[in-house]
Amino acid sequence: MEIEKEIFSNKFENNHQKAIVNLIYTYGWITNLLKLRLNKHKITLQQHNILRILRGQSPKPATINLLKERMLDKMSDASRIVERLVQKDLVQRCVNDKDRRAVDIVISQKGLDILQKLDNEMSSRDILQENISDEEASILSGLLDKMRG
Repeated sequence: MEIEKEIFSNKFENNHQKAIVNLIYTYGWITNLLKLRLNKHKITLQQHNILRILRGQSPKPATINLLKERMLDKMSDASRIVERLVQKDLVQRCVNDKDRRAVDIVISQKGLDILQKLDNEMSSRDILQENISDEEASILSGLLDKMRG
């Protein structure tokens, strides 16, 4: 559906402003779809993001700084999110062998099991493929990369 119909307005300064409004609106739309899927498993988008990063690192541990660098939402408090994942037994913290002040974080088997269940539910393909083709998704991704410079 066109952005004008979604937000009940067609007053944009120019096409650049319209594109930005459309991006922000679409971000919220996708975020809400993904949150509904994650709520069944009682985890947040940020927790899901950290679990995926840790699975990609596995079996090597990650540090809080590495997680912060790789997180999609740079405003998230990685330390707090990790603490919640530890409480849910989805990740484990251990003292770094080389630097006793540093803390290593690894994904637990329970965390891997939840991610495996979520892999199909969180598939981007089923969110997008109803409305845009694979080729269009590639073009969109390229345009978004270009926009960020």
